[in-house]
Amino acid sequence: MISVTNPNFGSTPIHITSISSRRSSPSSHVSIFKSPQAILMTHHQKRRCDVFDIHNELVPYADAWSWQKSIVEERKKLIDKNEDFCDSVIILQHPPVYTLGTGSSEGHLNEIKDFYRTERGGEVTYHGPGQLVMYPILNLRYHTMDLHWYLRALEEVVMRVLSSTFSIKASRHTGFTGVWVGDQKVAAIGVRASKWITFHGVSVNVTTDLTPFKRIVPCGIQDGQVGSIKELLHEDCGEVHYTDYELVSTTYESLIEEFSKVFQVKLCIKPIFMAEVSEKKTSPMTV
Repeated sequence: MISVTNPNFGSTPIHITSISSRRSSPSSHVSIFKSPQAILMTHHQKRRCDVFDIHNELVPYADAWSWQKSIVEERKKLIDKNEDFCDSVIILQHPPVYTLGTGSSEGHLNEIKDFYRTERGGEVTYHGPGQLVMYPILNLRYHTMDLHWYLRALEEVVMRVLSSTFSIKASRHTGFTGVWVGDQKVAAIGVRASKWITFHGVSVNVTTDLTPFKRIVPCGIQDGQVGSIKELLHEDCGEVHYTDYELVSTTYESLIEEFSKVFQVKLCIKPIFMAEVSEKKTSPMTV
Protein backbone atom coordinates (compact mmCIF):
# COMPACT_ATOMS: atom_id res chain seq x y z
CA MET A 1 0.00 0.00 0.00
CA ILE A 2 1.45 3.33 -1.09
CA SER A 3 0.35 6.71 0.17
CA VAL A 4 1.10 9.74 -1.96
CA THR A 5 1.37 13.14 -0.27
CA ASN A 6 1.80 16.63 -1.66
CA PRO A 7 4.82 16.88 -3.98
CA ASN A 8 7.66 19.23 -3.04
CA PHE A 9 7.24 22.21 -5.32
CA GLY A 10 10.09 23.95 -3.57
CA SER A 11 12.76 21.57 -4.87
CA THR A 12 15.74 22.87 -6.82
CA PRO A 13 14.64 23.73 -10.36
CA ILE A 14 16.26 22.09 -13.36
CA HIS A 15 17.72 24.53 -15.84
CA ILE A 16 17.28 23.50 -19.46
CA THR A 17 19.41 24.99 -22.21
CA SER A 18 17.29 27.07 -24.55
CA ILE A 19 16.06 25.17 -27.61
CA SER A 20 16.50 26.54 -31.09
CA SER A 21 13.31 27.38 -33.00
CA ARG A 22 11.89 24.37 -34.85
CA ARG A 23 10.16 24.47 -38.20
CA SER A 24 6.75 22.85 -38.43
CA SER A 25 5.64 20.95 -41.51
CA PRO A 26 3.42 22.72 -44.06
CA SER A 27 0.40 20.78 -42.77
CA SER A 28 0.80 22.10 -39.22
CA HIS A 29 -0.28 25.30 -37.59
CA VAL A 30 -0.39 26.98 -34.23
CA SER A 31 -3.87 28.26 -33.44
CA ILE A 32 -4.62 30.76 -30.73
CA PHE A 33 -6.54 29.18 -27.87
CA LYS A 34 -9.28 31.37 -26.44
CA SER A 35 -10.42 30.91 -22.86
CA PRO A 36 -14.20 31.27 -22.54
CA GLN A 37 -15.42 34.34 -20.70
CA ALA A 38 -17.20 32.09 -18.19
CA ILE A 39 -13.92 31.00 -16.62
CA LEU A 40 -12.25 34.40 -16.35
CA MET A 41 -12.70 34.73 -12.60
CA THR A 42 -10.76 35.72 -9.53
CA HIS A 43 -8.69 33.15 -7.63
CA HIS A 44 -11.18 32.62 -4.80
CA GLN A 45 -13.98 32.00 -7.33
CA LYS A 46 -12.14 29.30 -9.25
CA ARG A 47 -13.63 25.83 -9.30
CA ARG A 48 -11.69 23.34 -7.21
CA CYS A 49 -9.92 20.48 -8.95
CA ASP A 50 -8.66 17.51 -6.93
CA VAL A 51 -5.32 16.21 -8.25
CA PHE A 52 -4.69 12.52 -7.67
CA ASP A 53 -0.93 12.56 -8.09
CA ILE A 54 0.68 9.18 -8.68
CA HIS A 55 2.85 10.39 -11.53
CA ASN A 56 5.81 8.25 -10.44
CA GLU A 57 3.73 5.05 -10.18
CA LEU A 58 3.01 2.43 -12.85
CA VAL A 59 -0.74 1.85 -12.57
CA PRO A 60 -2.26 -1.03 -14.60
CA TYR A 61 -4.47 0.34 -17.36
CA ALA A 62 -7.52 -1.67 -16.28
CA ASP A 63 -7.32 -0.26 -12.76
CA ALA A 64 -7.08 3.35 -13.95
CA TRP A 65 -9.89 2.82 -16.45
CA SER A 66 -12.23 1.37 -13.80
CA TRP A 67 -11.25 4.14 -11.39
CA GLN A 68 -12.18 6.84 -13.90
CA LYS A 69 -15.54 5.26 -14.65
CA SER A 70 -16.39 4.94 -10.96
CA ILE A 71 -15.61 8.64 -10.42
CA VAL A 72 -17.75 9.57 -13.44
CA GLU A 73 -20.71 7.59 -12.08
CA GLU A 74 -20.36 9.27 -8.67
CA ARG A 75 -20.18 12.69 -10.28
CA LYS A 76 -23.33 12.06 -12.35
CA LYS A 77 -25.23 11.31 -9.16
CA LEU A 78 -23.97 14.58 -7.68
CA ILE A 79 -25.18 16.49 -10.75
CA ASP A 80 -28.70 15.22 -10.15
CA LYS A 81 -28.48 16.60 -6.60
CA ASN A 82 -26.83 19.87 -7.69
CA GLU A 83 -23.87 18.93 -5.51
CA ASP A 84 -21.09 18.58 -8.11
CA PHE A 85 -18.74 21.13 -6.60
CA CYS A 86 -15.30 20.12 -7.93
CA ASP A 87 -13.43 18.53 -10.81
CA SER A 88 -10.71 15.87 -10.69
CA VAL A 89 -7.55 15.00 -12.56
CA ILE A 90 -5.51 11.80 -12.29
CA ILE A 91 -1.84 11.81 -13.32
CA LEU A 92 0.09 8.54 -13.56
CA GLN A 93 2.13 6.22 -15.76
CA HIS A 94 1.14 2.81 -17.14
CA PRO A 95 3.03 -0.44 -17.63
CA PRO A 96 3.39 -1.24 -21.38
CA VAL A 97 -0.07 -1.48 -22.98
CA TYR A 98 -1.84 -0.83 -26.28
CA THR A 99 -5.31 0.77 -26.39
CA LEU A 100 -7.86 1.43 -29.13
CA GLY A 101 -10.60 4.03 -29.37
CA THR A 102 -14.15 3.52 -30.58
CA GLY A 103 -13.35 3.94 -34.24
CA SER A 104 -9.92 2.29 -34.19
CA SER A 105 -8.94 -0.25 -36.82
CA GLU A 106 -7.44 -3.48 -35.51
CA GLY A 107 -5.42 -3.52 -38.74
CA HIS A 108 -3.28 -0.78 -37.21
CA LEU A 109 -2.11 -3.20 -34.50
CA ASN A 110 0.12 -5.21 -36.85
CA GLU A 111 -0.89 -8.58 -35.38
CA ILE A 112 -0.73 -7.50 -31.71
CA LYS A 113 -3.23 -9.71 -29.89
CA ASP A 114 -3.46 -8.21 -26.40
CA PHE A 115 -4.98 -4.75 -26.16
CA TYR A 116 -7.81 -2.74 -24.64
CA ARG A 117 -10.67 -1.42 -26.75
CA THR A 118 -12.08 1.56 -24.92
CA GLU A 119 -14.93 4.05 -25.31
CA ARG A 120 -12.59 7.01 -25.91
CA GLY A 121 -12.21 8.73 -29.23
CA GLY A 122 -9.06 8.38 -31.29
CA GLU A 123 -7.09 5.54 -32.80
CA VAL A 124 -4.59 3.01 -31.47
CA THR A 125 -1.83 4.21 -29.17
CA TYR A 126 0.79 2.89 -26.76
CA HIS A 127 1.27 3.69 -23.08
CA GLY A 128 4.40 2.82 -21.13
CA PRO A 129 6.91 3.90 -18.50
CA GLY A 130 8.26 7.41 -18.96
CA GLN A 131 4.98 8.63 -20.44
CA LEU A 132 2.85 10.91 -18.28
CA VAL A 133 -0.87 10.23 -18.65
CA MET A 134 -3.35 12.84 -17.45
CA TYR A 135 -7.00 11.89 -17.01
CA PRO A 136 -9.14 15.02 -16.35
CA ILE A 137 -12.63 14.32 -15.06
CA LEU A 138 -14.28 17.68 -15.62
CA ASN A 139 -17.88 18.82 -15.66
CA LEU A 140 -17.89 20.87 -18.85
CA ARG A 141 -21.05 22.66 -17.67
CA TYR A 142 -18.66 24.76 -15.57
CA HIS A 143 -16.19 25.31 -18.43
CA THR A 144 -17.43 25.17 -22.04
CA MET A 145 -19.93 22.58 -23.26
CA ASP A 146 -18.03 21.87 -26.46
CA LEU A 147 -15.80 18.83 -26.95
CA HIS A 148 -13.88 20.53 -29.76
CA TRP A 149 -13.01 23.36 -27.37
CA TYR A 150 -12.02 20.78 -24.76
CA LEU A 151 -9.64 18.98 -27.14
CA ARG A 152 -8.02 22.28 -28.12
CA ALA A 153 -7.70 23.16 -24.43
CA LEU A 154 -5.84 19.91 -23.68
CA GLU A 155 -3.53 20.58 -26.63
CA GLU A 156 -2.97 24.08 -25.29
CA VAL A 157 -1.86 22.70 -21.91
CA VAL A 158 0.83 20.52 -23.52
CA MET A 159 1.97 23.23 -25.92
CA ARG A 160 2.42 25.66 -23.03
CA VAL A 161 4.42 23.06 -21.08
CA LEU A 162 6.78 22.51 -24.01
CA SER A 163 7.20 26.24 -24.60
CA SER A 164 7.44 27.57 -21.04
CA THR A 165 9.51 24.78 -19.48
CA PHE A 166 11.66 23.49 -22.35
CA SER A 167 11.58 26.29 -24.96
CA ILE A 168 10.29 23.76 -27.50
CA LYS A 169 8.00 25.16 -30.20
CA ALA A 170 5.05 22.81 -30.64
CA SER A 171 2.06 22.94 -32.98
CA ARG A 172 -1.21 21.36 -33.98
CA HIS A 173 -1.63 19.52 -37.28
CA THR A 174 -4.68 20.34 -39.37
CA GLY A 175 -7.30 17.60 -39.24
CA PHE A 176 -5.71 15.72 -36.33
CA THR A 177 -5.87 15.83 -32.54
CA GLY A 178 -2.65 15.98 -30.54
CA VAL A 179 0.57 17.97 -30.26
CA TRP A 180 3.53 17.85 -32.64
CA VAL A 181 7.06 19.20 -32.72
CA GLY A 182 7.82 19.38 -36.40
CA ASP A 183 6.68 16.00 -37.75
CA GLN A 184 7.02 14.18 -34.44
CA LYS A 185 3.90 13.63 -32.35
CA VAL A 186 4.72 14.17 -28.68
CA ALA A 187 1.24 14.03 -27.13
CA ALA A 188 -1.81 11.93 -28.01
CA ILE A 189 -5.35 12.80 -26.93
CA GLY A 190 -8.49 10.66 -26.75
CA VAL A 191 -11.50 11.58 -24.64
CA ARG A 192 -15.06 10.62 -23.80
CA ALA A 193 -17.84 12.58 -22.12
CA SER A 194 -20.94 11.29 -20.33
CA LYS A 195 -23.51 13.92 -19.37
CA TRP A 196 -20.73 16.45 -20.11
CA ILE A 197 -18.37 14.81 -17.61
CA THR A 198 -15.08 13.98 -19.30
CA PHE A 199 -12.78 11.01 -18.86
CA HIS A 200 -9.78 9.43 -20.61
CA GLY A 201 -7.39 12.21 -21.64
CA VAL A 202 -3.87 13.02 -22.81
CA SER A 203 -0.54 11.16 -22.81
CA VAL A 204 2.80 12.96 -23.11
CA ASN A 205 5.98 11.14 -24.10
CA VAL A 206 8.64 12.38 -21.68
CA THR A 207 11.36 9.71 -21.36
CA THR A 208 9.35 6.98 -23.07
CA ASP A 209 11.02 4.16 -24.99
CA LEU A 210 9.51 4.80 -28.44
CA THR A 211 10.31 1.35 -29.84
CA PRO A 212 6.82 -0.13 -29.08
CA PHE A 213 5.24 2.52 -31.31
CA LYS A 214 6.93 0.83 -34.28
CA ARG A 215 4.65 -2.19 -33.84
CA ILE A 216 1.52 -0.13 -34.55
CA VAL A 217 0.24 2.62 -36.80
CA PRO A 218 0.21 5.27 -34.05
CA CYS A 219 -3.03 7.25 -33.97
CA GLY A 220 -3.86 5.70 -37.35
CA ILE A 221 -1.39 7.95 -39.17
CA GLN A 222 0.55 6.01 -41.80
CA ASP A 223 4.29 6.78 -41.65
CA GLY A 224 3.60 8.90 -38.57
CA GLN A 225 6.59 9.77 -36.40
CA VAL A 226 6.52 9.78 -32.62
CA GLY A 227 8.84 11.84 -30.42
CA SER A 228 9.60 12.38 -26.75
CA ILE A 229 10.70 15.40 -24.75
CA LYS A 230 13.94 13.62 -23.83
CA GLU A 231 14.88 12.93 -27.45
CA LEU A 232 13.94 16.44 -28.57
CA LEU A 233 16.15 17.97 -25.90
CA HIS A 234 19.00 15.64 -26.79
CA GLU A 235 18.70 16.48 -30.49
CA ASP A 236 18.93 20.22 -29.86
CA CYS A 237 21.20 20.37 -26.81
CA GLY A 238 23.45 17.37 -27.35
CA GLU A 239 24.25 16.31 -23.82
CA VAL A 240 21.51 17.11 -21.30
CA HIS A 241 22.38 17.05 -17.61
CA TYR A 242 19.41 15.65 -15.70
CA THR A 243 18.04 12.23 -14.86
CA ASP A 244 14.89 10.65 -16.28
CA TYR A 245 13.27 11.03 -12.86
CA GLU A 246 14.01 14.77 -12.82
CA LEU A 247 12.67 15.22 -16.34
CA VAL A 248 9.41 13.41 -15.53
CA SER A 249 8.98 15.38 -12.30
CA THR A 250 9.67 18.70 -14.04
CA THR A 251 7.15 17.87 -16.77
CA TYR A 252 4.55 16.83 -14.20
CA GLU A 253 4.86 20.08 -12.26
CA SER A 254 4.57 22.11 -15.44
CA LEU A 255 1.57 20.06 -16.61
CA ILE A 256 -0.52 20.71 -13.54
CA GLU A 257 0.49 24.37 -13.47
CA GLU A 258 -0.51 24.95 -17.08
CA PHE A 259 -3.65 22.83 -16.62
CA SER A 260 -4.76 25.08 -13.79
CA LYS A 261 -4.19 28.18 -15.94
CA VAL A 262 -5.94 26.93 -19.06
CA PHE A 263 -8.99 25.56 -17.22
CA GLN A 264 -8.94 28.27 -14.53
CA VAL A 265 -9.21 25.81 -11.62
CA LYS A 266 -7.78 25.83 -8.12
CA LEU A 267 -5.71 22.67 -7.61
CA CYS A 268 -5.96 20.58 -4.46
CA ILE A 269 -3.40 17.75 -4.24
CA LYS A 270 -5.08 14.66 -2.76
CA PRO A 271 -3.42 11.63 -1.12
CA ILE A 272 -4.24 8.33 -2.81
CA PHE A 273 -3.67 4.73 -1.79
CA MET A 274 -2.77 2.30 -4.57
CA ALA A 275 -5.05 -0.30 -3.00
CA GLU A 276 -7.99 2.03 -3.69
CA VAL A 277 -7.05 2.22 -7.37
CA SER A 278 -6.91 -1.59 -7.66
CA GLU A 279 -10.32 -2.34 -6.16
CA LYS A 280 -12.05 -2.79 -9.53
CA LYS A 281 -10.45 -4.59 -12.46
CA THR A 282 -11.33 -5.62 -16.00
CA SER A 283 -9.51 -7.87 -18.45
CA PRO A 284 -7.92 -6.82 -21.75
CA MET A 285 -9.69 -7.77 -24.94
CA THR A 286 -7.89 -10.65 -26.62
CA VAL A 287 -8.50 -11.43 -30.30
